[in-house]
Amino acid sequence: MITKETSQKREKELQEMDRIAKMLIRRDLELNEMREKREAELKKLKERTKELEESRKVLLNILEDVEEARRLAIEERDKTLAVITNFADGLLVFDKENNLSLINPQAEDFFKVREKEIIGKSIIELGTFPIIKPVVMLVGKEIKRIFRKEIQIKENLVLEISTTPIMREEEKLGSLVILHDITREKMIERMKTEFVSLSAHQLRTPLSAIKWTLRMLLDEDLGAITEEQREFIEKTYKSNERMINLINDLLDVTRIEEGRYLYKPTLTQIEPIVQFVINSYKEEIERRKLKIEFKKPEKKLPQVKIDVEKIKLAIQNLLENAIGYTKSGGEISISLRDSKKEIEFSIRDTGVGIPKDQQSRIFSKFFRGANAIRMETEGSGLGLFITKNIIEAHGGKIWFESEEGKGTTFHFTLPVKEEFGEFLKEF
Repeated sequence: MITKETSQKREKELQEMDRIAKMLIRRDLELNEMREKREAELKKLKERTKELEESRKVLLNILEDVEEARRLAIEERDKTLAVITNFADGLLVFDKENNLSLINPQAEDFFKVREKEIIGKSIIELGTFPIIKPVVMLVGKEIKRIFRKEIQIKENLVLEISTTPIMREEEKLGSLVILHDITREKMIERMKTEFVSLSAHQLRTPLSAIKWTLRMLLDEDLGAITEEQREFIEKTYKSNERMINLINDLLDVTRIEEGRYLYKPTLTQIEPIVQFVINSYKEEIERRKLKIEFKKPEKKLPQVKIDVEKIKLAIQNLLENAIGYTKSGGEISISLRDSKKEIEFSIRDTGVGIPKDQQSRIFSKFFRGANAIRMETEGSGLGLFITKNIIEAHGGKIWFESEEGKGTTFHFTLPVKEEFGEFLKEF
């Protein structure tokens, strides 16, 4: 028989067992939850580990690429430095602040300096070195664009200077100054000039003697001559005149190259000079049946300081070309105008023109266009070279427009400014 106490005790035991069972179930649920969470974390950890492994591989590949790029950059740098070091020309490299960042051995030899003495110095500081000062004076503190400008550094060293900016896209990183040694070329050029000058002087004396002898024969100072004899002597006289003109042109060229070409600069009007040259060719123009027009300026032009004989020669050369290369019935137009602080001279013809592929050589020594040669016109190919140098010696400029078969227009300007008198004193 179960007593009340026994029943109560059993009920308590059952309740305790139920509590324990619930606790075990809850604990089991918690363990399952913890296990699931751990598995999820482990899965995430595996994924993260995989990602890290992939990132490590990518990073290693990047590092390899960087190392390869660095190796190639070092190789390119070494190649560039080898080229710069062994370059025949002197090189000066300036950064964007115009401080010297590199000088090659050839430039060191030109200036008799060592790299450590001048690297890092500004262009202005380099001007304190007497031997470098001429270069600094030429390029300026801002290192302006220069192309093949000659400068004498010392008695036995003449350099040709060129500058170019170092660019990366639109950004200027610095400037490069190239120093080309032309001492030998200048020496050879001087020797050639001296030879031509000597030869021309030696030839001019006997040619002048021949000229006056022929003139005496033509004037019958030495006795009467027949018409046949006169014809032969006149042909010889004209050939001799061409030789004398060529000799005079060669002498003009040698004076230009020696830098002693302008002798008597004076303040004068250019209009009467142009008119004088036109008048001196009036018979030739009429003989060739050409029309010529001189468009004089409406207002009086300012005076210019010029070597009258040389400017006369320049105008004469341009007019001779216009006459010689314009066919019978053609037209020549000459004009003068006041253009700001310059006087501009223009001469237009309706002649054969200059072939487009030959126009870049028109001011070169001894050059004559192919179509001019076909016309069998006389000429040494020195006229335009001399004219260009005359105009540039006066501080002016000369240019032209031309189309083959339609004619040519030459222009030149002469400056009108007070300081020009000082400029001409150099000559």
